[in-house]
Formats: sequence, structure tokens, C-alpha cells
Amino acid sequence: MRTPHDELRAGLREAAEAYEPDRARILARVERGMAAGPEEKRRSRRRAARTPLLAWARVAGATAAVSGILAMGGYALASVVKNDETPADPTVSVSPLPTPSPDATSRAPVQPAPEPSQGDTEDEKPRSTPTPTPTPTPKASNTAPAPAAKGVEDGPLWSDGSIDPHSNDFWAQSNVTIKTTERLTALTVELKVADTGGVTSTGAWRSAPEDDFELTVAQRDGFLVYTWVLKEGRTVLPGEWVFAGQYDHTRGGRDAKDDTYTVTARAGSEQLAVKGDFAGQDDKDKSDEGDS
Repeated sequence: MRTPHDELRAGLREAAEAYEPDRARILARVERGMAAGPEEKRRSRRRAARTPLLAWARVAGATAAVSGILAMGGYALASVVKNDETPADPTVSVSPLPTPSPDATSRAPVQPAPEPSQGDTEDEKPRSTPTPTPTPTPKASNTAPAPAAKGVEDGPLWSDGSIDPHSNDFWAQSNVTIKTTERLTALTVELKVADTGGVTSTGAWRSAPEDDFELTVAQRDGFLVYTWVLKEGRTVLPGEWVFAGQYDHTRGGRDAKDDTYTVTARAGSEQLAVKGDFAGQDDKDKSDEGDS
């Protein structure tokens, strides 16, 4: 890479090499001097007298110009030398670390907690004090618990359980019939059909509006259990209503003596409950003999 100093030297060298003296002009001046008369020689002597002054002026000017050029060249050379001496990868100066304060250095080191040895038992290890669990505040029930049912009738509510007369040797229907003289704001009907053999649900229905109740069917403790629950905000108007569970069973007459039902309800602020069973095969036979 060429520096400004190199470029200056190259320029001066090229100017010197390009200079060529005008020989014809020099010879012409010599011939004119030799052929000049007395008057011209006097003028030449006067010019020669002035020549030293002009020469000194020219020399002074040339000297000043050369000094300026040399000064510029020296500055350029100094700049180039300075740039060349600058290291390519300067060292980054790092500020000295702050002197720690006496307070920080005078503190005693914190000793780590001793680790339990292998011989320590669980009882000897330090234990954290357990935080007592707050006792939850009991929430008030939305409804009072239903009283225990004592029979088929409770105040304005009456009930009955029967096997539908359309039942046959392979299929049966158990009916829970209720009557109420007051509007019910809560009602739950549960029908339990004993598994006497091959008892499986085939469906269920109720005479009350279907959308007013939630129905669940499950096998539990040897019973096929049907449960109807009145939805929140719905009511049962005064009247007679039937809730029926349908199921298959093994071939032959089925004995319903172990079948039961329970009904809980609410009329105004009064909690109601009734329960009952179904006539067994022996009771049915006696009833048939009495009718005959």
C-alpha cells in the first residue's frame, strides 16, 4: 500500500525526468549577446546589476516553496510512520477492580449447615414445623335433609308400587305411581329391581315432562336401580304421575317381593318422603284366588 510520502516522491521524480532543456533557445540567446551593440551591452549590464536582487528574491521564494513542500512531506511521512507503527490488535485497557470496603472484608464467613451423618435416624434430623391447616367453614345446605320415609303416604304425597299387567315371561315393567295435592319444587324417585336372574334394563319412561327430569340407570348391590331427579327450577303440578322401569329377565314368572321404591319431595317449605314395595308372587296368587 502506497503512503502519501511515497506518492510525493514519485511525483517529484516524474517531474524531474520529464524536464527537457530548450537548447535552441539557449544558443539563440548566446548569439544575440555576441552580436549586441554598445547600447544593448549597457542595458545588459543594468539587467545584470538587478539580477542578484531578483535572483535572491527568486531563491528566497523557491526556498520557501521547497520548505513548505518538505514540511508537508514530513508531516505525511510522520503520519504514515505513525499509522504503520500502530498495532493491528490494540490491547484493551481494563479498569482496576474496586477496592473492597473494610466492612465487607471484616465479616466472618458463613459456615454451611452440617449435613446429617449416615448414623442419624429420621427422628434426629431437623424437621420443619408444619403449618396448621385452617378448618374449612361448613357451607349451608340448599335444602334440608329429607326425613326418613315411614310409609306410602306423607301429608299431600301418596305412592304405590305395582307390576304392569302387560309384563310377560321374558319382560316386565315396574310402575311407581305418586299423587300430590300440592305443587312440588323438588322430587326424587328411586326404583330398585332385584336381580332375580338375567335382569337387564330395556328402557324407562315417566308421565311427567321428560325434559324436567334427569334419569340414571345403574347396577348396584344386586339391584337394577332407576333414579329420576327433578331439575333445578322445574316443578311438578298437583295430580297423579307414573315412573316406570322396563327390563328383561329369565324365562318364567318373576317374583317381585324384593323390589322397593322410595320418593322424596318438597312442597313449599315442607320436606316429604314415602316408600313401598311390590306384591310378591305368593301375594299375587292369593289375590287371583280371591278374585275367582
